[in-house]
Amino acid sequence: MQPTNLPLATTPSTNRQAYLDWLRILAILGVLFFHSAMAFVADWGWHIKNKQTSNLLLEFNFWLHNFRMPLLFFISGTVSYFMLQRRSGGGFIGLRFRRLFIPLLFGMLVIVPPQVYMERLTQGYTGNFWSWYPSIFHTGAYPKGNLSWHHLWFILYLLLYDIVCAPAFVWLMSERGRRWLSRLNGLALGQRIYLLILPGLLVRTFMTMRWPETNDLIHDPAYLLYWLLFLLTGFLCIANPLLMDSLERNRRTSLAMAFLALLAINYLRWNHLEPGYVLVHWQTDPRTYLYLALNALNAWAWVMAAIGYGKRYLNRRHRVLDYLNQAVYPFYILHQTVIVVLVYYVVQTTDGIGMKYLFVLGVTFAVTVGIYHLFIRPFGMMRLLFGMKPRGERAMAPAADRESVGGRPLTGDGQASEGQTAETAPLAIQIP
Repeated sequence: MQPTNLPLATTPSTNRQAYLDWLRILAILGVLFFHSAMAFVADWGWHIKNKQTSNLLLEFNFWLHNFRMPLLFFISGTVSYFMLQRRSGGGFIGLRFRRLFIPLLFGMLVIVPPQVYMERLTQGYTGNFWSWYPSIFHTGAYPKGNLSWHHLWFILYLLLYDIVCAPAFVWLMSERGRRWLSRLNGLALGQRIYLLILPGLLVRTFMTMRWPETNDLIHDPAYLLYWLLFLLTGFLCIANPLLMDSLERNRRTSLAMAFLALLAINYLRWNHLEPGYVLVHWQTDPRTYLYLALNALNAWAWVMAAIGYGKRYLNRRHRVLDYLNQAVYPFYILHQTVIVVLVYYVVQTTDGIGMKYLFVLGVTFAVTVGIYHLFIRPFGMMRLLFGMKPRGERAMAPAADRESVGGRPLTGDGQASEGQTAETAPLAIQIP
């Protein structure tokens, strides 16, 4: 029997929904695999490219690119929900400022400049880093200038989303908001959960041709809205545990949708049947919009499958999880700079693409973890600059199951209910 009421109150619990933590860690590892390959993938541009490129690595990155950032934004929405459990709206914004704005500013001034410098070396610049560094303050924004946030665009977007959405999030945490959330219970019935895909599908289908992905904020209205919808969906699903339960129940359907959509997309790509190749007026042809909708469906299906399977099989604690949870954010901030510095030298060697990729991947992981463990984790100032909690602060449970008592969702009267379980032609994918 399907429940009809959503909890109007929360009961603190020591239970952890560890699957969200594991999924975030896996998503960041996916970003590492993705960025380590970027110098070697065919067709796509990047900061530094190897002379020889790989079509097989392109296929791997194409698959990852469609859902890696959507998954991170979805999980970020759940984190925002749990941050608001014991904070006011002002406290929430203050915390996000400390965890997001400070690392973003530090990253733009310290972490990202070496990436731009190494790229400029490949373009003919001959001075040393210290003579080049002042140029970030007077040459303007990248790519014409030298000031950039590069991969830290994710932090900027997340900061803006949380600031803009904070009033709505606070309202949704109120009693009236929870009553409104209870109206979404119908989405947990059967396969209605897939109705949550529709807004994102419409945005990517009808906006991204005019405004392809740039990650520069100013010229990125389509994807600025597209990413936001994943964050909002994550917030709503964790605020209404029945929706998360539905994602778990429908995990096989989500995976089947993702698999079939990927097969269809790659059939068109590999046979040069994409709209930009075969349609004369592809910009206005309805089949172009169907192709874009298929890409959006693919992204959402992979995210929903990951959440569903994660909830089913990864919801267990391990003693290493707390360490990894602390490390994953500094790791994200650092990893691309390490990659770009390594790639600058690796592309000058005569080794094969496979060996180069594995070297960049392995050394980046080791160096980034080493920097975190030795020079960030032990020191209070470094923890602040990299968005970590102060040493000794009790770890917040970003994935804590605060909506259950003994694993059962609460009804409107606060009691556990019985029986309930909680782009450009030819339509190329734009690369961050």
